[in-house]
Amino acid sequence: MIEKRDFYINGRWTAPAAARDYAVIDPSTEEPCAVISLGDRADTEAAVAAAKAALPAWRATAPEERLAYVEKILEIYKARYEEMAEAMSLEMGAPIDFARSEQAGAGTWHIENFIRAAKEFEWVHPLGDGTPGAMIAYEAIGVVGLITPWNWPMNQVTLKVIPALIAGCTMVLKPSEEAPLSSLLFAEFIDQAGVPAGVFNLVNGDGVGVGSQLSTHPDIQMISFTGSTRAGKAISIAAAETLKRVVLELGGKGANLVFADCDEKAVKRGVRHMFENTGQSCNAPSRMLVERSYYEKALEIAAQTAAETQTGNPREPGRHLGPVINKSQFEKIQGLIESGIKEGARLIAGGLGRPEGLNKGYYVRPTIFADCTPDMTIMREEIFGPVLSIMPFDTEEEAVAIANDTPYGLTNYLQTQDPVRTNRLLRALDAGMVVANGKSRGAGAPFGGVKASGRAREGGRWGIEEFCDVKSIGGWVE
Repeated sequence: MIEKRDFYINGRWTAPAAARDYAVIDPSTEEPCAVISLGDRADTEAAVAAAKAALPAWRATAPEERLAYVEKILEIYKARYEEMAEAMSLEMGAPIDFARSEQAGAGTWHIENFIRAAKEFEWVHPLGDGTPGAMIAYEAIGVVGLITPWNWPMNQVTLKVIPALIAGCTMVLKPSEEAPLSSLLFAEFIDQAGVPAGVFNLVNGDGVGVGSQLSTHPDIQMISFTGSTRAGKAISIAAAETLKRVVLELGGKGANLVFADCDEKAVKRGVRHMFENTGQSCNAPSRMLVERSYYEKALEIAAQTAAETQTGNPREPGRHLGPVINKSQFEKIQGLIESGIKEGARLIAGGLGRPEGLNKGYYVRPTIFADCTPDMTIMREEIFGPVLSIMPFDTEEEAVAIANDTPYGLTNYLQTQDPVRTNRLLRALDAGMVVANGKSRGAGAPFGGVKASGRAREGGRWGIEEFCDVKSIGGWVE
């Protein structure tokens, strides 16, 4: 059991105004692994007041000086990298090798990309040729509230905290109460780097409490939230009264279009990507649409890949899946698997219940459904577990129509060796991000979606811009 940690407010660790303990559950054992305090309004007010007081000096600090603090944070992060990986393995069940390579690695990767972007960022630049004295300036929006999820803790914390620091904002972070340990460790990095008091503040809490208080607070100028579409809608409504900026990175129901001319690793790659992080990724390729002439072969590869996928203890090394985050998520996934069976999808891997040999922990069997139809629940709802739905298509037009027929629009995927088709469909697929043939988005590229996936653009230059107001200037003297 990890000792209870206080909040980080105004540059010091601070006891909560009123003790309200919350047990953090290790999802691999279903037992408490830590206890935190949930904040109340007094804690939120103290954190916002500290951020407000620190804002003028921090906003006036030279961008180079702010960047130097970020570079120090990165140095500390790398020195304490193993601690971060272990924290995320414990709090949200990421297998330790995956926690080291991907979960912890996401944090350093984003910080490095932000540093690169900040060095090239033009805080004041001319409007354009032929407009002498007309300038555009990027200035910190002010005090920001940051609300982060449990599924990729450091991925999301660094995508919000780091650009806010670079932009000159001060902030209050509310990490998910389900996985707060990595964020508390990150607060230690901030403190160790010597970031001025009040610039960064952390208050643990739940969405109904601290989350709502940040969303409605008149001194918060912006809310950046990553989480469910349902919660994103509630935050937007709550924030409307104070006219603050709301930046949302929400759910997804990604389609993966597999054509008969795909490369030989395409289906296996798609299945493994779906199962990564036990399916708990908003950009997971959860709908696989396969050209009919390749359909039976694709099902054979998919079923074999699922059979090869192991599930086990997240503290043990190896390439296996860990548990899902908690009991309610486990039960939701089981209900959706049951709905797939009842609605007539053909189960070709996995199914209900825990994997063989595991009778405790929130472990889900890696599951694949075939012969799905677009109207099935498993094809419409975000499952957030290791469940893949596969269906055939006959024409390119049909595939695109099915892929785009969803409230979501975060990430879509494409597998074809036809270069003309590749470029055509990269534009035709309706999502904030589209990736072909296993390629990665470029370092510093923005992450975000459209429609019910929100319209955040986190990462690189775009991520810094989100925390800025744009000022139009006339009469600038050279």
